[in-house]
Amino acid sequence: MEDTLAQPIAFHRELPSDALLARIQGPGPRYTSYPTADRFGDGFGADQVRTLLDERRRAADGGQRLPLSLYVHIPFCESVCYYCACNKIITKHHERGLPYVAALECELALVVDVLGPQRAVSQLHFGGGSPTFLSDGEISRLMASIRRSFDVQDDAEISIEVDPRTVTPARLRHLRAQGFNRISFGVQDFDPDVQKAVHREQSFESVRDLMSAARDAGFGSINVDLIYGLPRQTPTSFARTLEQVADLRPDRIALYAYAHLPQRFKPQRRIVADELPDGPGRVAMLGSAMAAFRAHGYAYIGMDHFALPGDELAVAQREGRLHRNFQGYSTQPDCDLVGLGVSAIGRIGNGYYQNAKTLPEYEEALAQRRLPVARGLLLDDDDRVRRDIIMSLMCRGRVEFEDVRRVHGIDMPAAFASELARLAPLRADGFVRVLADAIEVTDSGWYVVRAIAMVFDRYLNESAERGRFSRIV
Repeated sequence: MEDTLAQPIAFHRELPSDALLARIQGPGPRYTSYPTADRFGDGFGADQVRTLLDERRRAADGGQRLPLSLYVHIPFCESVCYYCACNKIITKHHERGLPYVAALECELALVVDVLGPQRAVSQLHFGGGSPTFLSDGEISRLMASIRRSFDVQDDAEISIEVDPRTVTPARLRHLRAQGFNRISFGVQDFDPDVQKAVHREQSFESVRDLMSAARDAGFGSINVDLIYGLPRQTPTSFARTLEQVADLRPDRIALYAYAHLPQRFKPQRRIVADELPDGPGRVAMLGSAMAAFRAHGYAYIGMDHFALPGDELAVAQREGRLHRNFQGYSTQPDCDLVGLGVSAIGRIGNGYYQNAKTLPEYEEALAQRRLPVARGLLLDDDDRVRRDIIMSLMCRGRVEFEDVRRVHGIDMPAAFASELARLAPLRADGFVRVLADAIEVTDSGWYVVRAIAMVFDRYLNESAERGRFSRIV
């Protein structure tokens, strides 16, 4: 529901009390999509994605030329970070980069063969793993292949995640020359003891110098990733990291809650569980982060994102143009996303898909000239209305009943009577209001907006399997 709000809503977003936050610490999805990726099935594969791509081609040929978003997954890392839950391949053999670029070029050709050449792209993101595992020459070759395949618009957002331990000012200048205009530094925490506990050691000074080099190179927006809830973190030590980050003055900050799921992610088994902060400690770290970033002039975008008032993300939030996709909050209109590379996730029309999660499976599919899709999901009518409700809550903090009726032909108070009733505890805690014509997230409710959205997640409420997700706080 892209036009849900006629007027943008301003939120002061006061932090709830420790007692309220402590009561709502259970796990839940981050809702970069609905249905969430754990609902994808292996009955949906390459043939279904080809059909969706062909439908989009025919729509574009008929005049519906909406721009695309591209995501490119580079799985390689030189060393393992114990907290990491990403799909990655740990190796110091950089000679593996060039064959992988060649595989990506093969996948590009398969996609373009169905979709048609030179479709407009307004957003391009390199994630990982560590995209800067690739050499300058390999990144140049890959960018040239993407530009031959797609029409990357002059004003496109082109972003890349970098590991501060493996880049130099010269590399940053090369990335800028290749068209990247947004960059994200994985910091997580500056405390040396915490860094040792998670096997990711990098000094404040090195990150400071690289951020300065990125600004000098002309990057338009710089993001820093932080994680709270890591081993050996304390509210005092994390407060020091917050002040150091504020001194760096990044344009955006992503503050994630660590999800300790060693049964699912093998590297996390190296983390000493007894060294993890307890619930009150996590709440204290979240509270200090909110206070510190607000004191330094950052706008709270939603859930785990902050931005300086002049950053495009903050502007989009104020103007009611905020969206959410598999990379998190976005300034781009809700659009189709082509995922490229091992484990990459995409969305075309009413379908979500994910590529093969291992490199051998990925390469085998490409060798057979087949899209390397492993699983996916085709949304039904119920999925679509719930997706719009959840995304409107996550991005705008409000769902207008009239918009649901107009877009989906549904009387929301009648069709979702049980969900509205289940909001009662959240209403009593002051996190949400149910009005005569709308649902509205309160200022304090923004900190637990995932819990509000979960009420409308049919799959989650039917299965009650929540242990696979990170904690809300």
